[in-house]
Amino acid sequence: MNQLTTDADGPPGNTVIEVKDLSVTYRTQLGLMKAVDGVSFRINKGEILGLAGESACGKTTTALSIMRLLGANATVEGHIGLDGKDVLQMTEEELRNFRWKQVSLIPQGSMNSLDPVIPVGSQIVEAIRAHDDSSKSDARKTTEKLLSSVSIHPSRAKNYPHEFSGGMKQRAVIAMALALNPSLVIADEPTTALDVVVQKQLLLLLQDLKNKLGISFLFVSHDLSVIGEIADRVAVMYAGKIVEIGRKIDVLKNPSHPYTQALVNSVPRVFGNRRQLRSIPGNPPTGIWPTGCRFHPRCEFAFELCKQLEPKLQLSNSGSQAACHLVSQPERKDPGKQ
Repeated sequence: MNQLTTDADGPPGNTVIEVKDLSVTYRTQLGLMKAVDGVSFRINKGEILGLAGESACGKTTTALSIMRLLGANATVEGHIGLDGKDVLQMTEEELRNFRWKQVSLIPQGSMNSLDPVIPVGSQIVEAIRAHDDSSKSDARKTTEKLLSSVSIHPSRAKNYPHEFSGGMKQRAVIAMALALNPSLVIADEPTTALDVVVQKQLLLLLQDLKNKLGISFLFVSHDLSVIGEIADRVAVMYAGKIVEIGRKIDVLKNPSHPYTQALVNSVPRVFGNRRQLRSIPGNPPTGIWPTGCRFHPRCEFAFELCKQLEPKLQLSNSGSQAACHLVSQPERKDPGKQ
């Protein structure tokens, strides 16, 4: 395990779930492909951890590993601890009780995840009764409360998905995820297909649910502006590893890893001085990773050590943890300066 225990992990003693040395390998026609390599983090009660990075960096694989929802061609190793149990060692019966009751999912493309021929309310009732012994009447009452909690009038429970707007579909899926009062909700790119106005409404809703119900969220997104709007802490992934993790203000306002800085510099600013956006040259590696630091082929600050030795997470001057040799050798270049 290469992660430190610092303030970058959030306050101790209130952990909902802890992931240690998580690795995921897929069996493909081209051979074994590792998608996640030694990822460690924890999420505390009532906290939103944003998991950011480019496509194919391992974000969704990491998130789905927590619920053991990966395909049969995936091999998962490490430790996922929740309430004193290791999720990776759970039986099928234990998983049935674990999913939706302790950890639930707002899936990627959730606007298309509702069955088009079943009323929305009936789908939520079915989800409740599949994991609980509630009567149909009680499940319907719970469904009406859930819809109200996400600003959908209970009378709309009889409507079919095509009668809902995109934002309403998304909120209905959130209501379904909250059906059994989970401790943790995994939100996998929940705002991608929405316009910015509906995105803002959805983010405010999730914040409100966190504050009122004390629910924790793992919020997965490639959009740093969305992550910056909602997260308490941020973990940045690249090539299957977390390269920087810490409080949102430390990671996004004063990034210590060149990759994080490059991501921040590629996001347009509405306020402040105008500046030219800078793209990151090249593409992230998939499966076959370079030796040393995996970001060094695309990094403008790379030097010889970066090509030879893989850096470990270490405490940076900003307060985050960053896996970069420049953290211990700042005289070469200050990647956090913008």
